[in-house]
Amino acid sequence: MTDSKQQKRPKRDISGWLILNKPYDVASTEAVGKVRWLYSAKKGGHAGTLDPLATGVLPIALGEATKTVPYVQDGTKVYQFSVKWGSATNTDDLEGEVIATSDVRPDEQEVLAVLPRFTGEITQVPPAFSAIKIRGERAYDLARAGEQVDMPARQVIIDRFDLIEHGTQESRFEIECAKGTYVRALARDLAEALGSKGHVSALHRARVGPFSDDMAVDLGDLEAMALEDRDVHLQPVSAGLGDVSEIALTPDQANRVRLGNPVLLTGGRAPLAIDECYASLQGRVVAIGYVEKGQFHPARVVFDI
Repeated sequence: MTDSKQQKRPKRDISGWLILNKPYDVASTEAVGKVRWLYSAKKGGHAGTLDPLATGVLPIALGEATKTVPYVQDGTKVYQFSVKWGSATNTDDLEGEVIATSDVRPDEQEVLAVLPRFTGEITQVPPAFSAIKIRGERAYDLARAGEQVDMPARQVIIDRFDLIEHGTQESRFEIECAKGTYVRALARDLAEALGSKGHVSALHRARVGPFSDDMAVDLGDLEAMALEDRDVHLQPVSAGLGDVSEIALTPDQANRVRLGNPVLLTGGRAPLAIDECYASLQGRVVAIGYVEKGQFHPARVVFDI
């Protein structure tokens, strides 16, 4: 082995958001590892797991952008998915074993009539094959070991549930929903409500918070690029903060905030109180915090430099 092959690639202090169009049959953690390697990034994480068999928007935070991950995770999500009528599986998708069948195939009007029951705040039981922890263990580990997994019901919010295309064997839908929604459980319960059985046969995430399909980059395209060309596809750290209010600082104020100190905001438009906001210097995030009595107080310093 040559010396060049033995040398490890130097890690970079690079920060920003890479919006990946996650490929089919690739785990989210695997995708993050690949992107980190492509960017030689010291640190990385993702904002919301996608099932291996799902495709679509996987926001990957590099460097200091990891401090803004919760803001993206809490954002609204849009999913496009297909339901295969007539069979239920133990995973509620096409990866699992068929556990029940039905000859019932709902028609289009029946499907449209039941959708309002799954809009708004609803109760759903997550799939047994999920990452939720039960007695300290991941539910999918217990399920794979053959244990009976009793998943607790949870409240989720579906803002919009549209039928895109209907067929006797399979139908396509699009939903807009809040954090914590399991599409596989939704498909299972929808089929049950229609007197049939069903499972997810295709799943694509089209949006997570401020990030959507039109911002996403294919993994293959990234692999074909030179390192400096990949950097063009990085969104700024601030992109992950979505609708959070921005407070612009002077260089002197920014230096004080980076040391964890509060600063008095001046000017006629300076706010007196904001529950949550971020401070910036020339468009780069300095800290996430709040304003009280006209002072910005940093809660988490961000070294976006």
